[in-house]
Amino acid sequence: MSKPALAKIDHPPATLRDLVQERMREAIIEGVFEPGQRLVERPLCDQLGVSRTVVRETIRYLEAEGLVEILPGRGPIVARMSRDDARQIYDIRRALETAAAEACARNITPEGITRLRAALDRLKQAVAVASPGAVFRTSSEFYAEIFQGAGHSVAWEVVQRLNGRISRLRLLTLTQPDRARPGPEHMDRICDAIAAGDAAAARAAVESHLDDTMAIADRLLASEDAQGD
Repeated sequence: MSKPALAKIDHPPATLRDLVQERMREAIIEGVFEPGQRLVERPLCDQLGVSRTVVRETIRYLEAEGLVEILPGRGPIVARMSRDDARQIYDIRRALETAAAEACARNITPEGITRLRAALDRLKQAVAVASPGAVFRTSSEFYAEIFQGAGHSVAWEVVQRLNGRISRLRLLTLTQPDRARPGPEHMDRICDAIAAGDAAAARAAVESHLDDTMAIADRLLASEDAQGD
């Protein structure tokens, strides 16, 4: 007689640590905590209603994401984003996202197209209501569909480690009026190319999107550096 199998958990419940990490991550991305600002445990415990242990675990996790850095004698602060950091992140994104878009376009299924378009719709809704936290989550969902469709699971793990910093750059550039194309229009072109199975067009759409946002981020970060000097 075979042993009964455990039922699969489709949507595991978020732990308290997960909730605190999400809240802190969004606060940093949205600018509630500014670059260079100290993250003091006791006020954070009081504001979030959690223990110091949870706050410390969260800070260590966000340090691994590159959103927090620990300075000797000062403790944890919100990490600053330099122009060089941004350029490196965009270089990594270009390598991984273009390859994923090409592979996804080659392998796309009708079910994959449906999921990708649904993820794009959620992203557009988040952008329309200007909800930074929702933009962070829905952008991640949109790209997750692309990497999953490509079968690039290891590459997606790398991108997830950068997601916090990617989202900081995304919010920095999202509402700038001098973009070559609005962000959702770029996403439409990427989605349409993948849905059409056109790998070359998918790659070109990703590159166009990254060229646009990288130029704006570089300009804005250069301005911040100049003001800091």
